[in-house]
Amino acid sequence: MSIRVAILGYGNLGRGMECAVKQNDDMELVAVFTRRDPATVKTLTDVKVYNVDQLLSMQDQIDVLVLCGGSATDLPKQTAEYAKYFNVVDSFDTHAKIPEHFAQVDTAAKEGGKVAMISVGWDPGMFSLNRLYANAILRDGSDYTFWGKGVSQGHSDAIRRIPGVKDAKQYTIPVEAALEAVRNCENPVLTTRQKHTRECFVVAEEGADKAQIEEQIKTMPNYFADYDTTVHFITEEELQRDHAGIPHGGFVLRTGKTGLNGEHDHVIEYSLKLDSNPEFTSCVLTAYARAAYRMNQEGQKGCKTVFDVAPAYLSTLTPEEMRSTLL
Repeated sequence: MSIRVAILGYGNLGRGMECAVKQNDDMELVAVFTRRDPATVKTLTDVKVYNVDQLLSMQDQIDVLVLCGGSATDLPKQTAEYAKYFNVVDSFDTHAKIPEHFAQVDTAAKEGGKVAMISVGWDPGMFSLNRLYANAILRDGSDYTFWGKGVSQGHSDAIRRIPGVKDAKQYTIPVEAALEAVRNCENPVLTTRQKHTRECFVVAEEGADKAQIEEQIKTMPNYFADYDTTVHFITEEELQRDHAGIPHGGFVLRTGKTGLNGEHDHVIEYSLKLDSNPEFTSCVLTAYARAAYRMNQEGQKGCKTVFDVAPAYLSTLTPEEMRSTLL
């Protein structure tokens, strides 16, 4: 029997989920739910679109609900709300607030007897797992995470909110010298500015003060003030031609020493280069949707993270197939 998946929210991540479910033979996308008028939403595969108000009436038709909203305002409310009624998966990525989010969702999921997977994606998610594995293996060591080169959707949005900005894309870029110092086991202590730079491509409104826009970008607290930031003003046509995609990626590294006197250096490195951030994130969500369903079928309940999921729950392969082909 196919795992019946539903999507709440149909933006970049929701469209990515639609594609990802199509690639998994043990899953079926049964519905997309939206806060918009369903008649205005055209899906890629013609799956039926419903208003979010109809969601609770379809409990018996959904095995896992994948929440594709944003971490700022959507997921802090939605995940706990729907974990009472469905097995759910979200991509909540506000790292500092994960413990608080976990506690709220755990209470709701246990109340409803469901499994809720939170903070699933590549960071948090796949990067988190690799930090844990490396930390467990190289006990005497240091952790490093670099993001990019890739589009930061949150930072791009922050630029677009500046008066006089018509559109913008912002790229986070690792500082190559810092990355190489880590790979060379120099164990550098790096400031925020030393690890990443930010590059902005901005379309200004006609007549806007470009110098003022650039100053507002470079001095914006929590976004750009702590980084070396470059601002390029380009035309709308150039933005659409050269910056239409949403690539991303990055590196997780741990350097460590072994031996009686720490005489041997080691580097563990995991890297991702993603042509489409939301589509890759959706693939991770899909694997963990499978795990959520299987774990709940076994009687598990409550909130889970990637740390709580045995790898076998993610795969469509049988244990025998995994042992013979992957082990």
